[in-house]
Amino acid sequence: MNSGFQIHSIQNSSERLVGVLKSIANTDRLLILCHVAKAELNVSQIENLTKISQPTLSQQLMVLRKSNMVQTRRDGKQIFYSIKDPKILEVLRVLQTLYCS
Repeated sequence: MNSGFQIHSIQNSSERLVGVLKSIANTDRLLILCHVAKAELNVSQIENLTKISQPTLSQQLMVLRKSNMVQTRRDGKQIFYSIKDPKILEVLRVLQTLYCS
């Protein structure tokens, strides 16, 4: 067992941790996050890159916004999405290293 594992800190942060895990535990949301992690994108760009239908994409982006995973920026009629918390970028990097190599 890893003696550096801090169960007390996980207990104190469990709600936030579960929220993050729930947010990325969906194929569409994970794919959206991976694309948005590379660059700020608008809805049309995300739709083209992910091939997720617009209604589903809108629903999943709303979930990501409500869970504070992404932030938005409006430019005229377009809304751009980016990762809100740099910790999410690190989580995505770890997942890629562990499971996509």
